[in-house]
Amino acid sequence: MSNRSAVLAQGRPEKRTHAGARSAHPRSAPRVTSSGRWEFFSAFLREPLKVGAFWPSSPALSQKIVDGCQLENREMVVEIGPGTGAFTSLILDRMNPKSRFFAVELNQMNVLQLRRRFPKLQVYADSAERLPKYLKQHSTRKADCIVSGLAWGNMLPATQNKIFDAVVDSLAPGGLFTTFAYVHAQVLPTSLRFRKRLFNHFSKVEVTPIVWRNLPPAFIYRCWHH
Repeated sequence: MSNRSAVLAQGRPEKRTHAGARSAHPRSAPRVTSSGRWEFFSAFLREPLKVGAFWPSSPALSQKIVDGCQLENREMVVEIGPGTGAFTSLILDRMNPKSRFFAVELNQMNVLQLRRRFPKLQVYADSAERLPKYLKQHSTRKADCIVSGLAWGNMLPATQNKIFDAVVDSLAPGGLFTTFAYVHAQVLPTSLRFRKRLFNHFSKVEVTPIVWRNLPPAFIYRCWHH
């Protein structure tokens, strides 16, 4: 049985090792303030299909997401759906100073908050389905690392397809796409179809153990392009 078939047969989050994976980074992730959490929750109540998650990612999940990105080796890093910046802060802290980095966020309130928190970061107020457009504006057609904070299981199928296709089209050969999924939502049809597309389109997919110190608990997908 191939690695891909083995993961699918398990039907639950399970770690798959990768030869290039690094050990955990010793620095801790910044904490989100109480007011920031409630702003996030309020945005979810107003626009659940755009925001997707009802609570910002925890320091534990944020650190695990960024630890697997090997950012010191990346030239073009993109974050889609950064929300209020739980991953963004760590990405900026760990990436190579010579690397380029921008974010694409649909929710206007989150865009304003991101621009206040990270004044030097280019944040585009748009859907991630137009990611290729913004890569062209940065004099490149491909990113070698795409980090996603989007709640894929909460999307309508048509939206999920458009954004997924944009990610695949925007990733350089050998590049890494990383995202997460909530444990409670993994049986939803939209979550299952997203998982299936990951294994069909990427040459290697790693699924981490559950990060219990997150609300809700989640696991991470790390996907390498052909």
